[in-house]
Amino acid sequence: LHAQIAMIPQDPILFHRTIFENIQYGRLDATETEVLEAAKLAHCIDFIKNMKKGFQTMVGERGVKLSGGQRQRIAIARAILKNAPILIMDEATSALDSITEKWIQENLKKVIQRTTALVVAHRLSTINDMDRILVFDKGIIVEDGTIPALLAKNGYFAKLWDRQANGFISE
Repeated sequence: LHAQIAMIPQDPILFHRTIFENIQYGRLDATETEVLEAAKLAHCIDFIKNMKKGFQTMVGERGVKLSGGQRQRIAIARAILKNAPILIMDEATSALDSITEKWIQENLKKVIQRTTALVVAHRLSTINDMDRILVFDKGIIVEDGTIPALLAKNGYFAKLWDRQANGFISE
């Protein structure tokens, strides 16, 4: 079961190993080229190249030497490298700025097309390309559908969408 699932948590935990080893943990038999490609897709390359030891940089216990966004990008690269049939993303881009999030989402679209993806998100831009969305309120499914269908209902999801798109100030 473990081999069939890749997960990108909101607060990923890294091992006190190198950046390379933390990405390669997604698939231990991965080649250096495959690890580099996964890092490119997760937009890790720039910050890694700016580190003194690059991919050989030790990340510290639980990844403490990296920012939250850097840890998330390493976790995304690890999941991309794993290439599992099931991908679980729990607020996987919450620590990223909007521009980096958009770049990564474009690459994740390709990954998601060949998987079953379960995405937990409060930032609705994260679910733009999902073919089915379940909207929960207090643990109960209150709406189900695509973004256009949910917006047309003008219900709970539409209110959330409007708040995120137009700000939180009520009239």
